[in-house]
Amino acid sequence: MIPDVIRRDTRSWLSDLQETCERNFDAPEEARRQIRQMAGEWIDANRDGVMEDSLLEGLNMRAFRLLNCTDEDFSRWLDDLNFWKPGWRPEGTRDTDES
Repeated sequence: MIPDVIRRDTRSWLSDLQETCERNFDAPEEARRQIRQMAGEWIDANRDGVMEDSLLEGLNMRAFRLLNCTDEDFSRWLDDLNFWKPGWRPEGTRDTDES
């Protein structure tokens, strides 16, 4: 029997966010518009039980930085390989295996 909900793993959620940013690397405002839309989808997925709280937290931390930075910093975040790895946390926060 196939489950009604197939859980996506951390990397697939991160890949979606990263791909959105890369597709719009030269149009950060469009990327930000799409990130805001994705953030709503993350909340729904978390509420529906298909996304762990720690993953939602990690995605939201990334989205916060991408939504509130300058266009120049947007490019820096995009190029920061650690930013896109599961478990990334801003300096001074706790590490987890998710997100």
